[in-house]
Amino acid sequence: MYRKTYVEIDCEKLENNIKEIKEKYNDYKYYIGVVKANAYGHGIESVKYMIKGGINYLAVSSLEEALKIRNIEKEVPILILEPISYDGIKVAVENNLTITIDNKEYFDKLLKDKINIKFHIKVDSGMNRFGFKNSEDIKYVFLNSTSSLYLEGIYTQLFSGVGETYKKELNKFKTLTNNIDLNKIEIVHLDRSLTLEQHDKNEFETGIRLGILMYGFNKQRYALSWKRKLLNKILNKKDNFVPSKLELKTVLKFFTEVIEIKDVSKDEIIGYGGMYDNKENVRIAILPYGFADFSFINKSYVYINGKKYNIVVNYMDITAVIIDDDIKVGDKVEIFGENISIREASRLANVNVYKLLTSITYRVPRIYNYKGKKKEVEY
Repeated sequence: MYRKTYVEIDCEKLENNIKEIKEKYNDYKYYIGVVKANAYGHGIESVKYMIKGGINYLAVSSLEEALKIRNIEKEVPILILEPISYDGIKVAVENNLTITIDNKEYFDKLLKDKINIKFHIKVDSGMNRFGFKNSEDIKYVFLNSTSSLYLEGIYTQLFSGVGETYKKELNKFKTLTNNIDLNKIEIVHLDRSLTLEQHDKNEFETGIRLGILMYGFNKQRYALSWKRKLLNKILNKKDNFVPSKLELKTVLKFFTEVIEIKDVSKDEIIGYGGMYDNKENVRIAILPYGFADFSFINKSYVYINGKKYNIVVNYMDITAVIIDDDIKVGDKVEIFGENISIREASRLANVNVYKLLTSITYRVPRIYNYKGKKKEVEY
């Protein structure tokens, strides 16, 4: 690493987060780690430590993502959550990947071509993305699957985990699957990080999809915005808040360094087109990261040597902050970590944590720290 802008992943915390989730929610057979979008920005090397923690299945968005995971993990089962184009089936078979089927026509083509592959049925319980919406089609696939075209699992994506919306979604799933015996399907997975803590496990579920929760973000602690809480109070409406049983730790930190210091007089500008109209004599530090590294830059401040310093401009590759005489070239800069939490950084950028993490681009190296041993990986 020549440019000292990088993300550091605490792999031991990641491993321990998963162990705690499994300890508190121990009645599932399959713990499916969702590692799409470069493992939510954490990098696919983190998969190794998820497996150490007890993840026994992985899920990705696309065939391309699955192949990247397969390059580093040869045996772990991998489910592709989005239906793949038919011309990718051969590659999926060759790499022992599990596909999603969400319509009868696709299934019939696989059956006709005598494809030997595992698949999961995707049920549309209300989000209107992928998924079967006809119970007879689900029954047809269930009855016509074979030992070669093997129906391993069935799942849906729940929009909500509480209240009437959840009940409506759950009832729709049950209605769409009432013509088949769910007990004869090995993996039934409805719940995910957002809904795990919000209700009891359904008796027919054997799997749970873990995404943002693994990385240390307990969504239930922040289930409602302050606006929704205020509205519920005015309407005397129950907020459905469920206290968490989990104490998880975020595992990702983002750093850079000071590469240059400049004195700027009050009659000078800073940045393209005078981005910052300087009103006084200032000293600025130049930092080697910009929106090509991190789309949702915290435009407010960074921390250097435990002290807050305000950002004045961002470029594609460079950020400038106003500093004092305590700062020198080579000082480590925290973009977020101990002093600026990821939740705080997302609030300042006016995006959710998902968008913030996945906006860290592939040109930023990830350093994996496991019990003091560090490994650098570039993507």
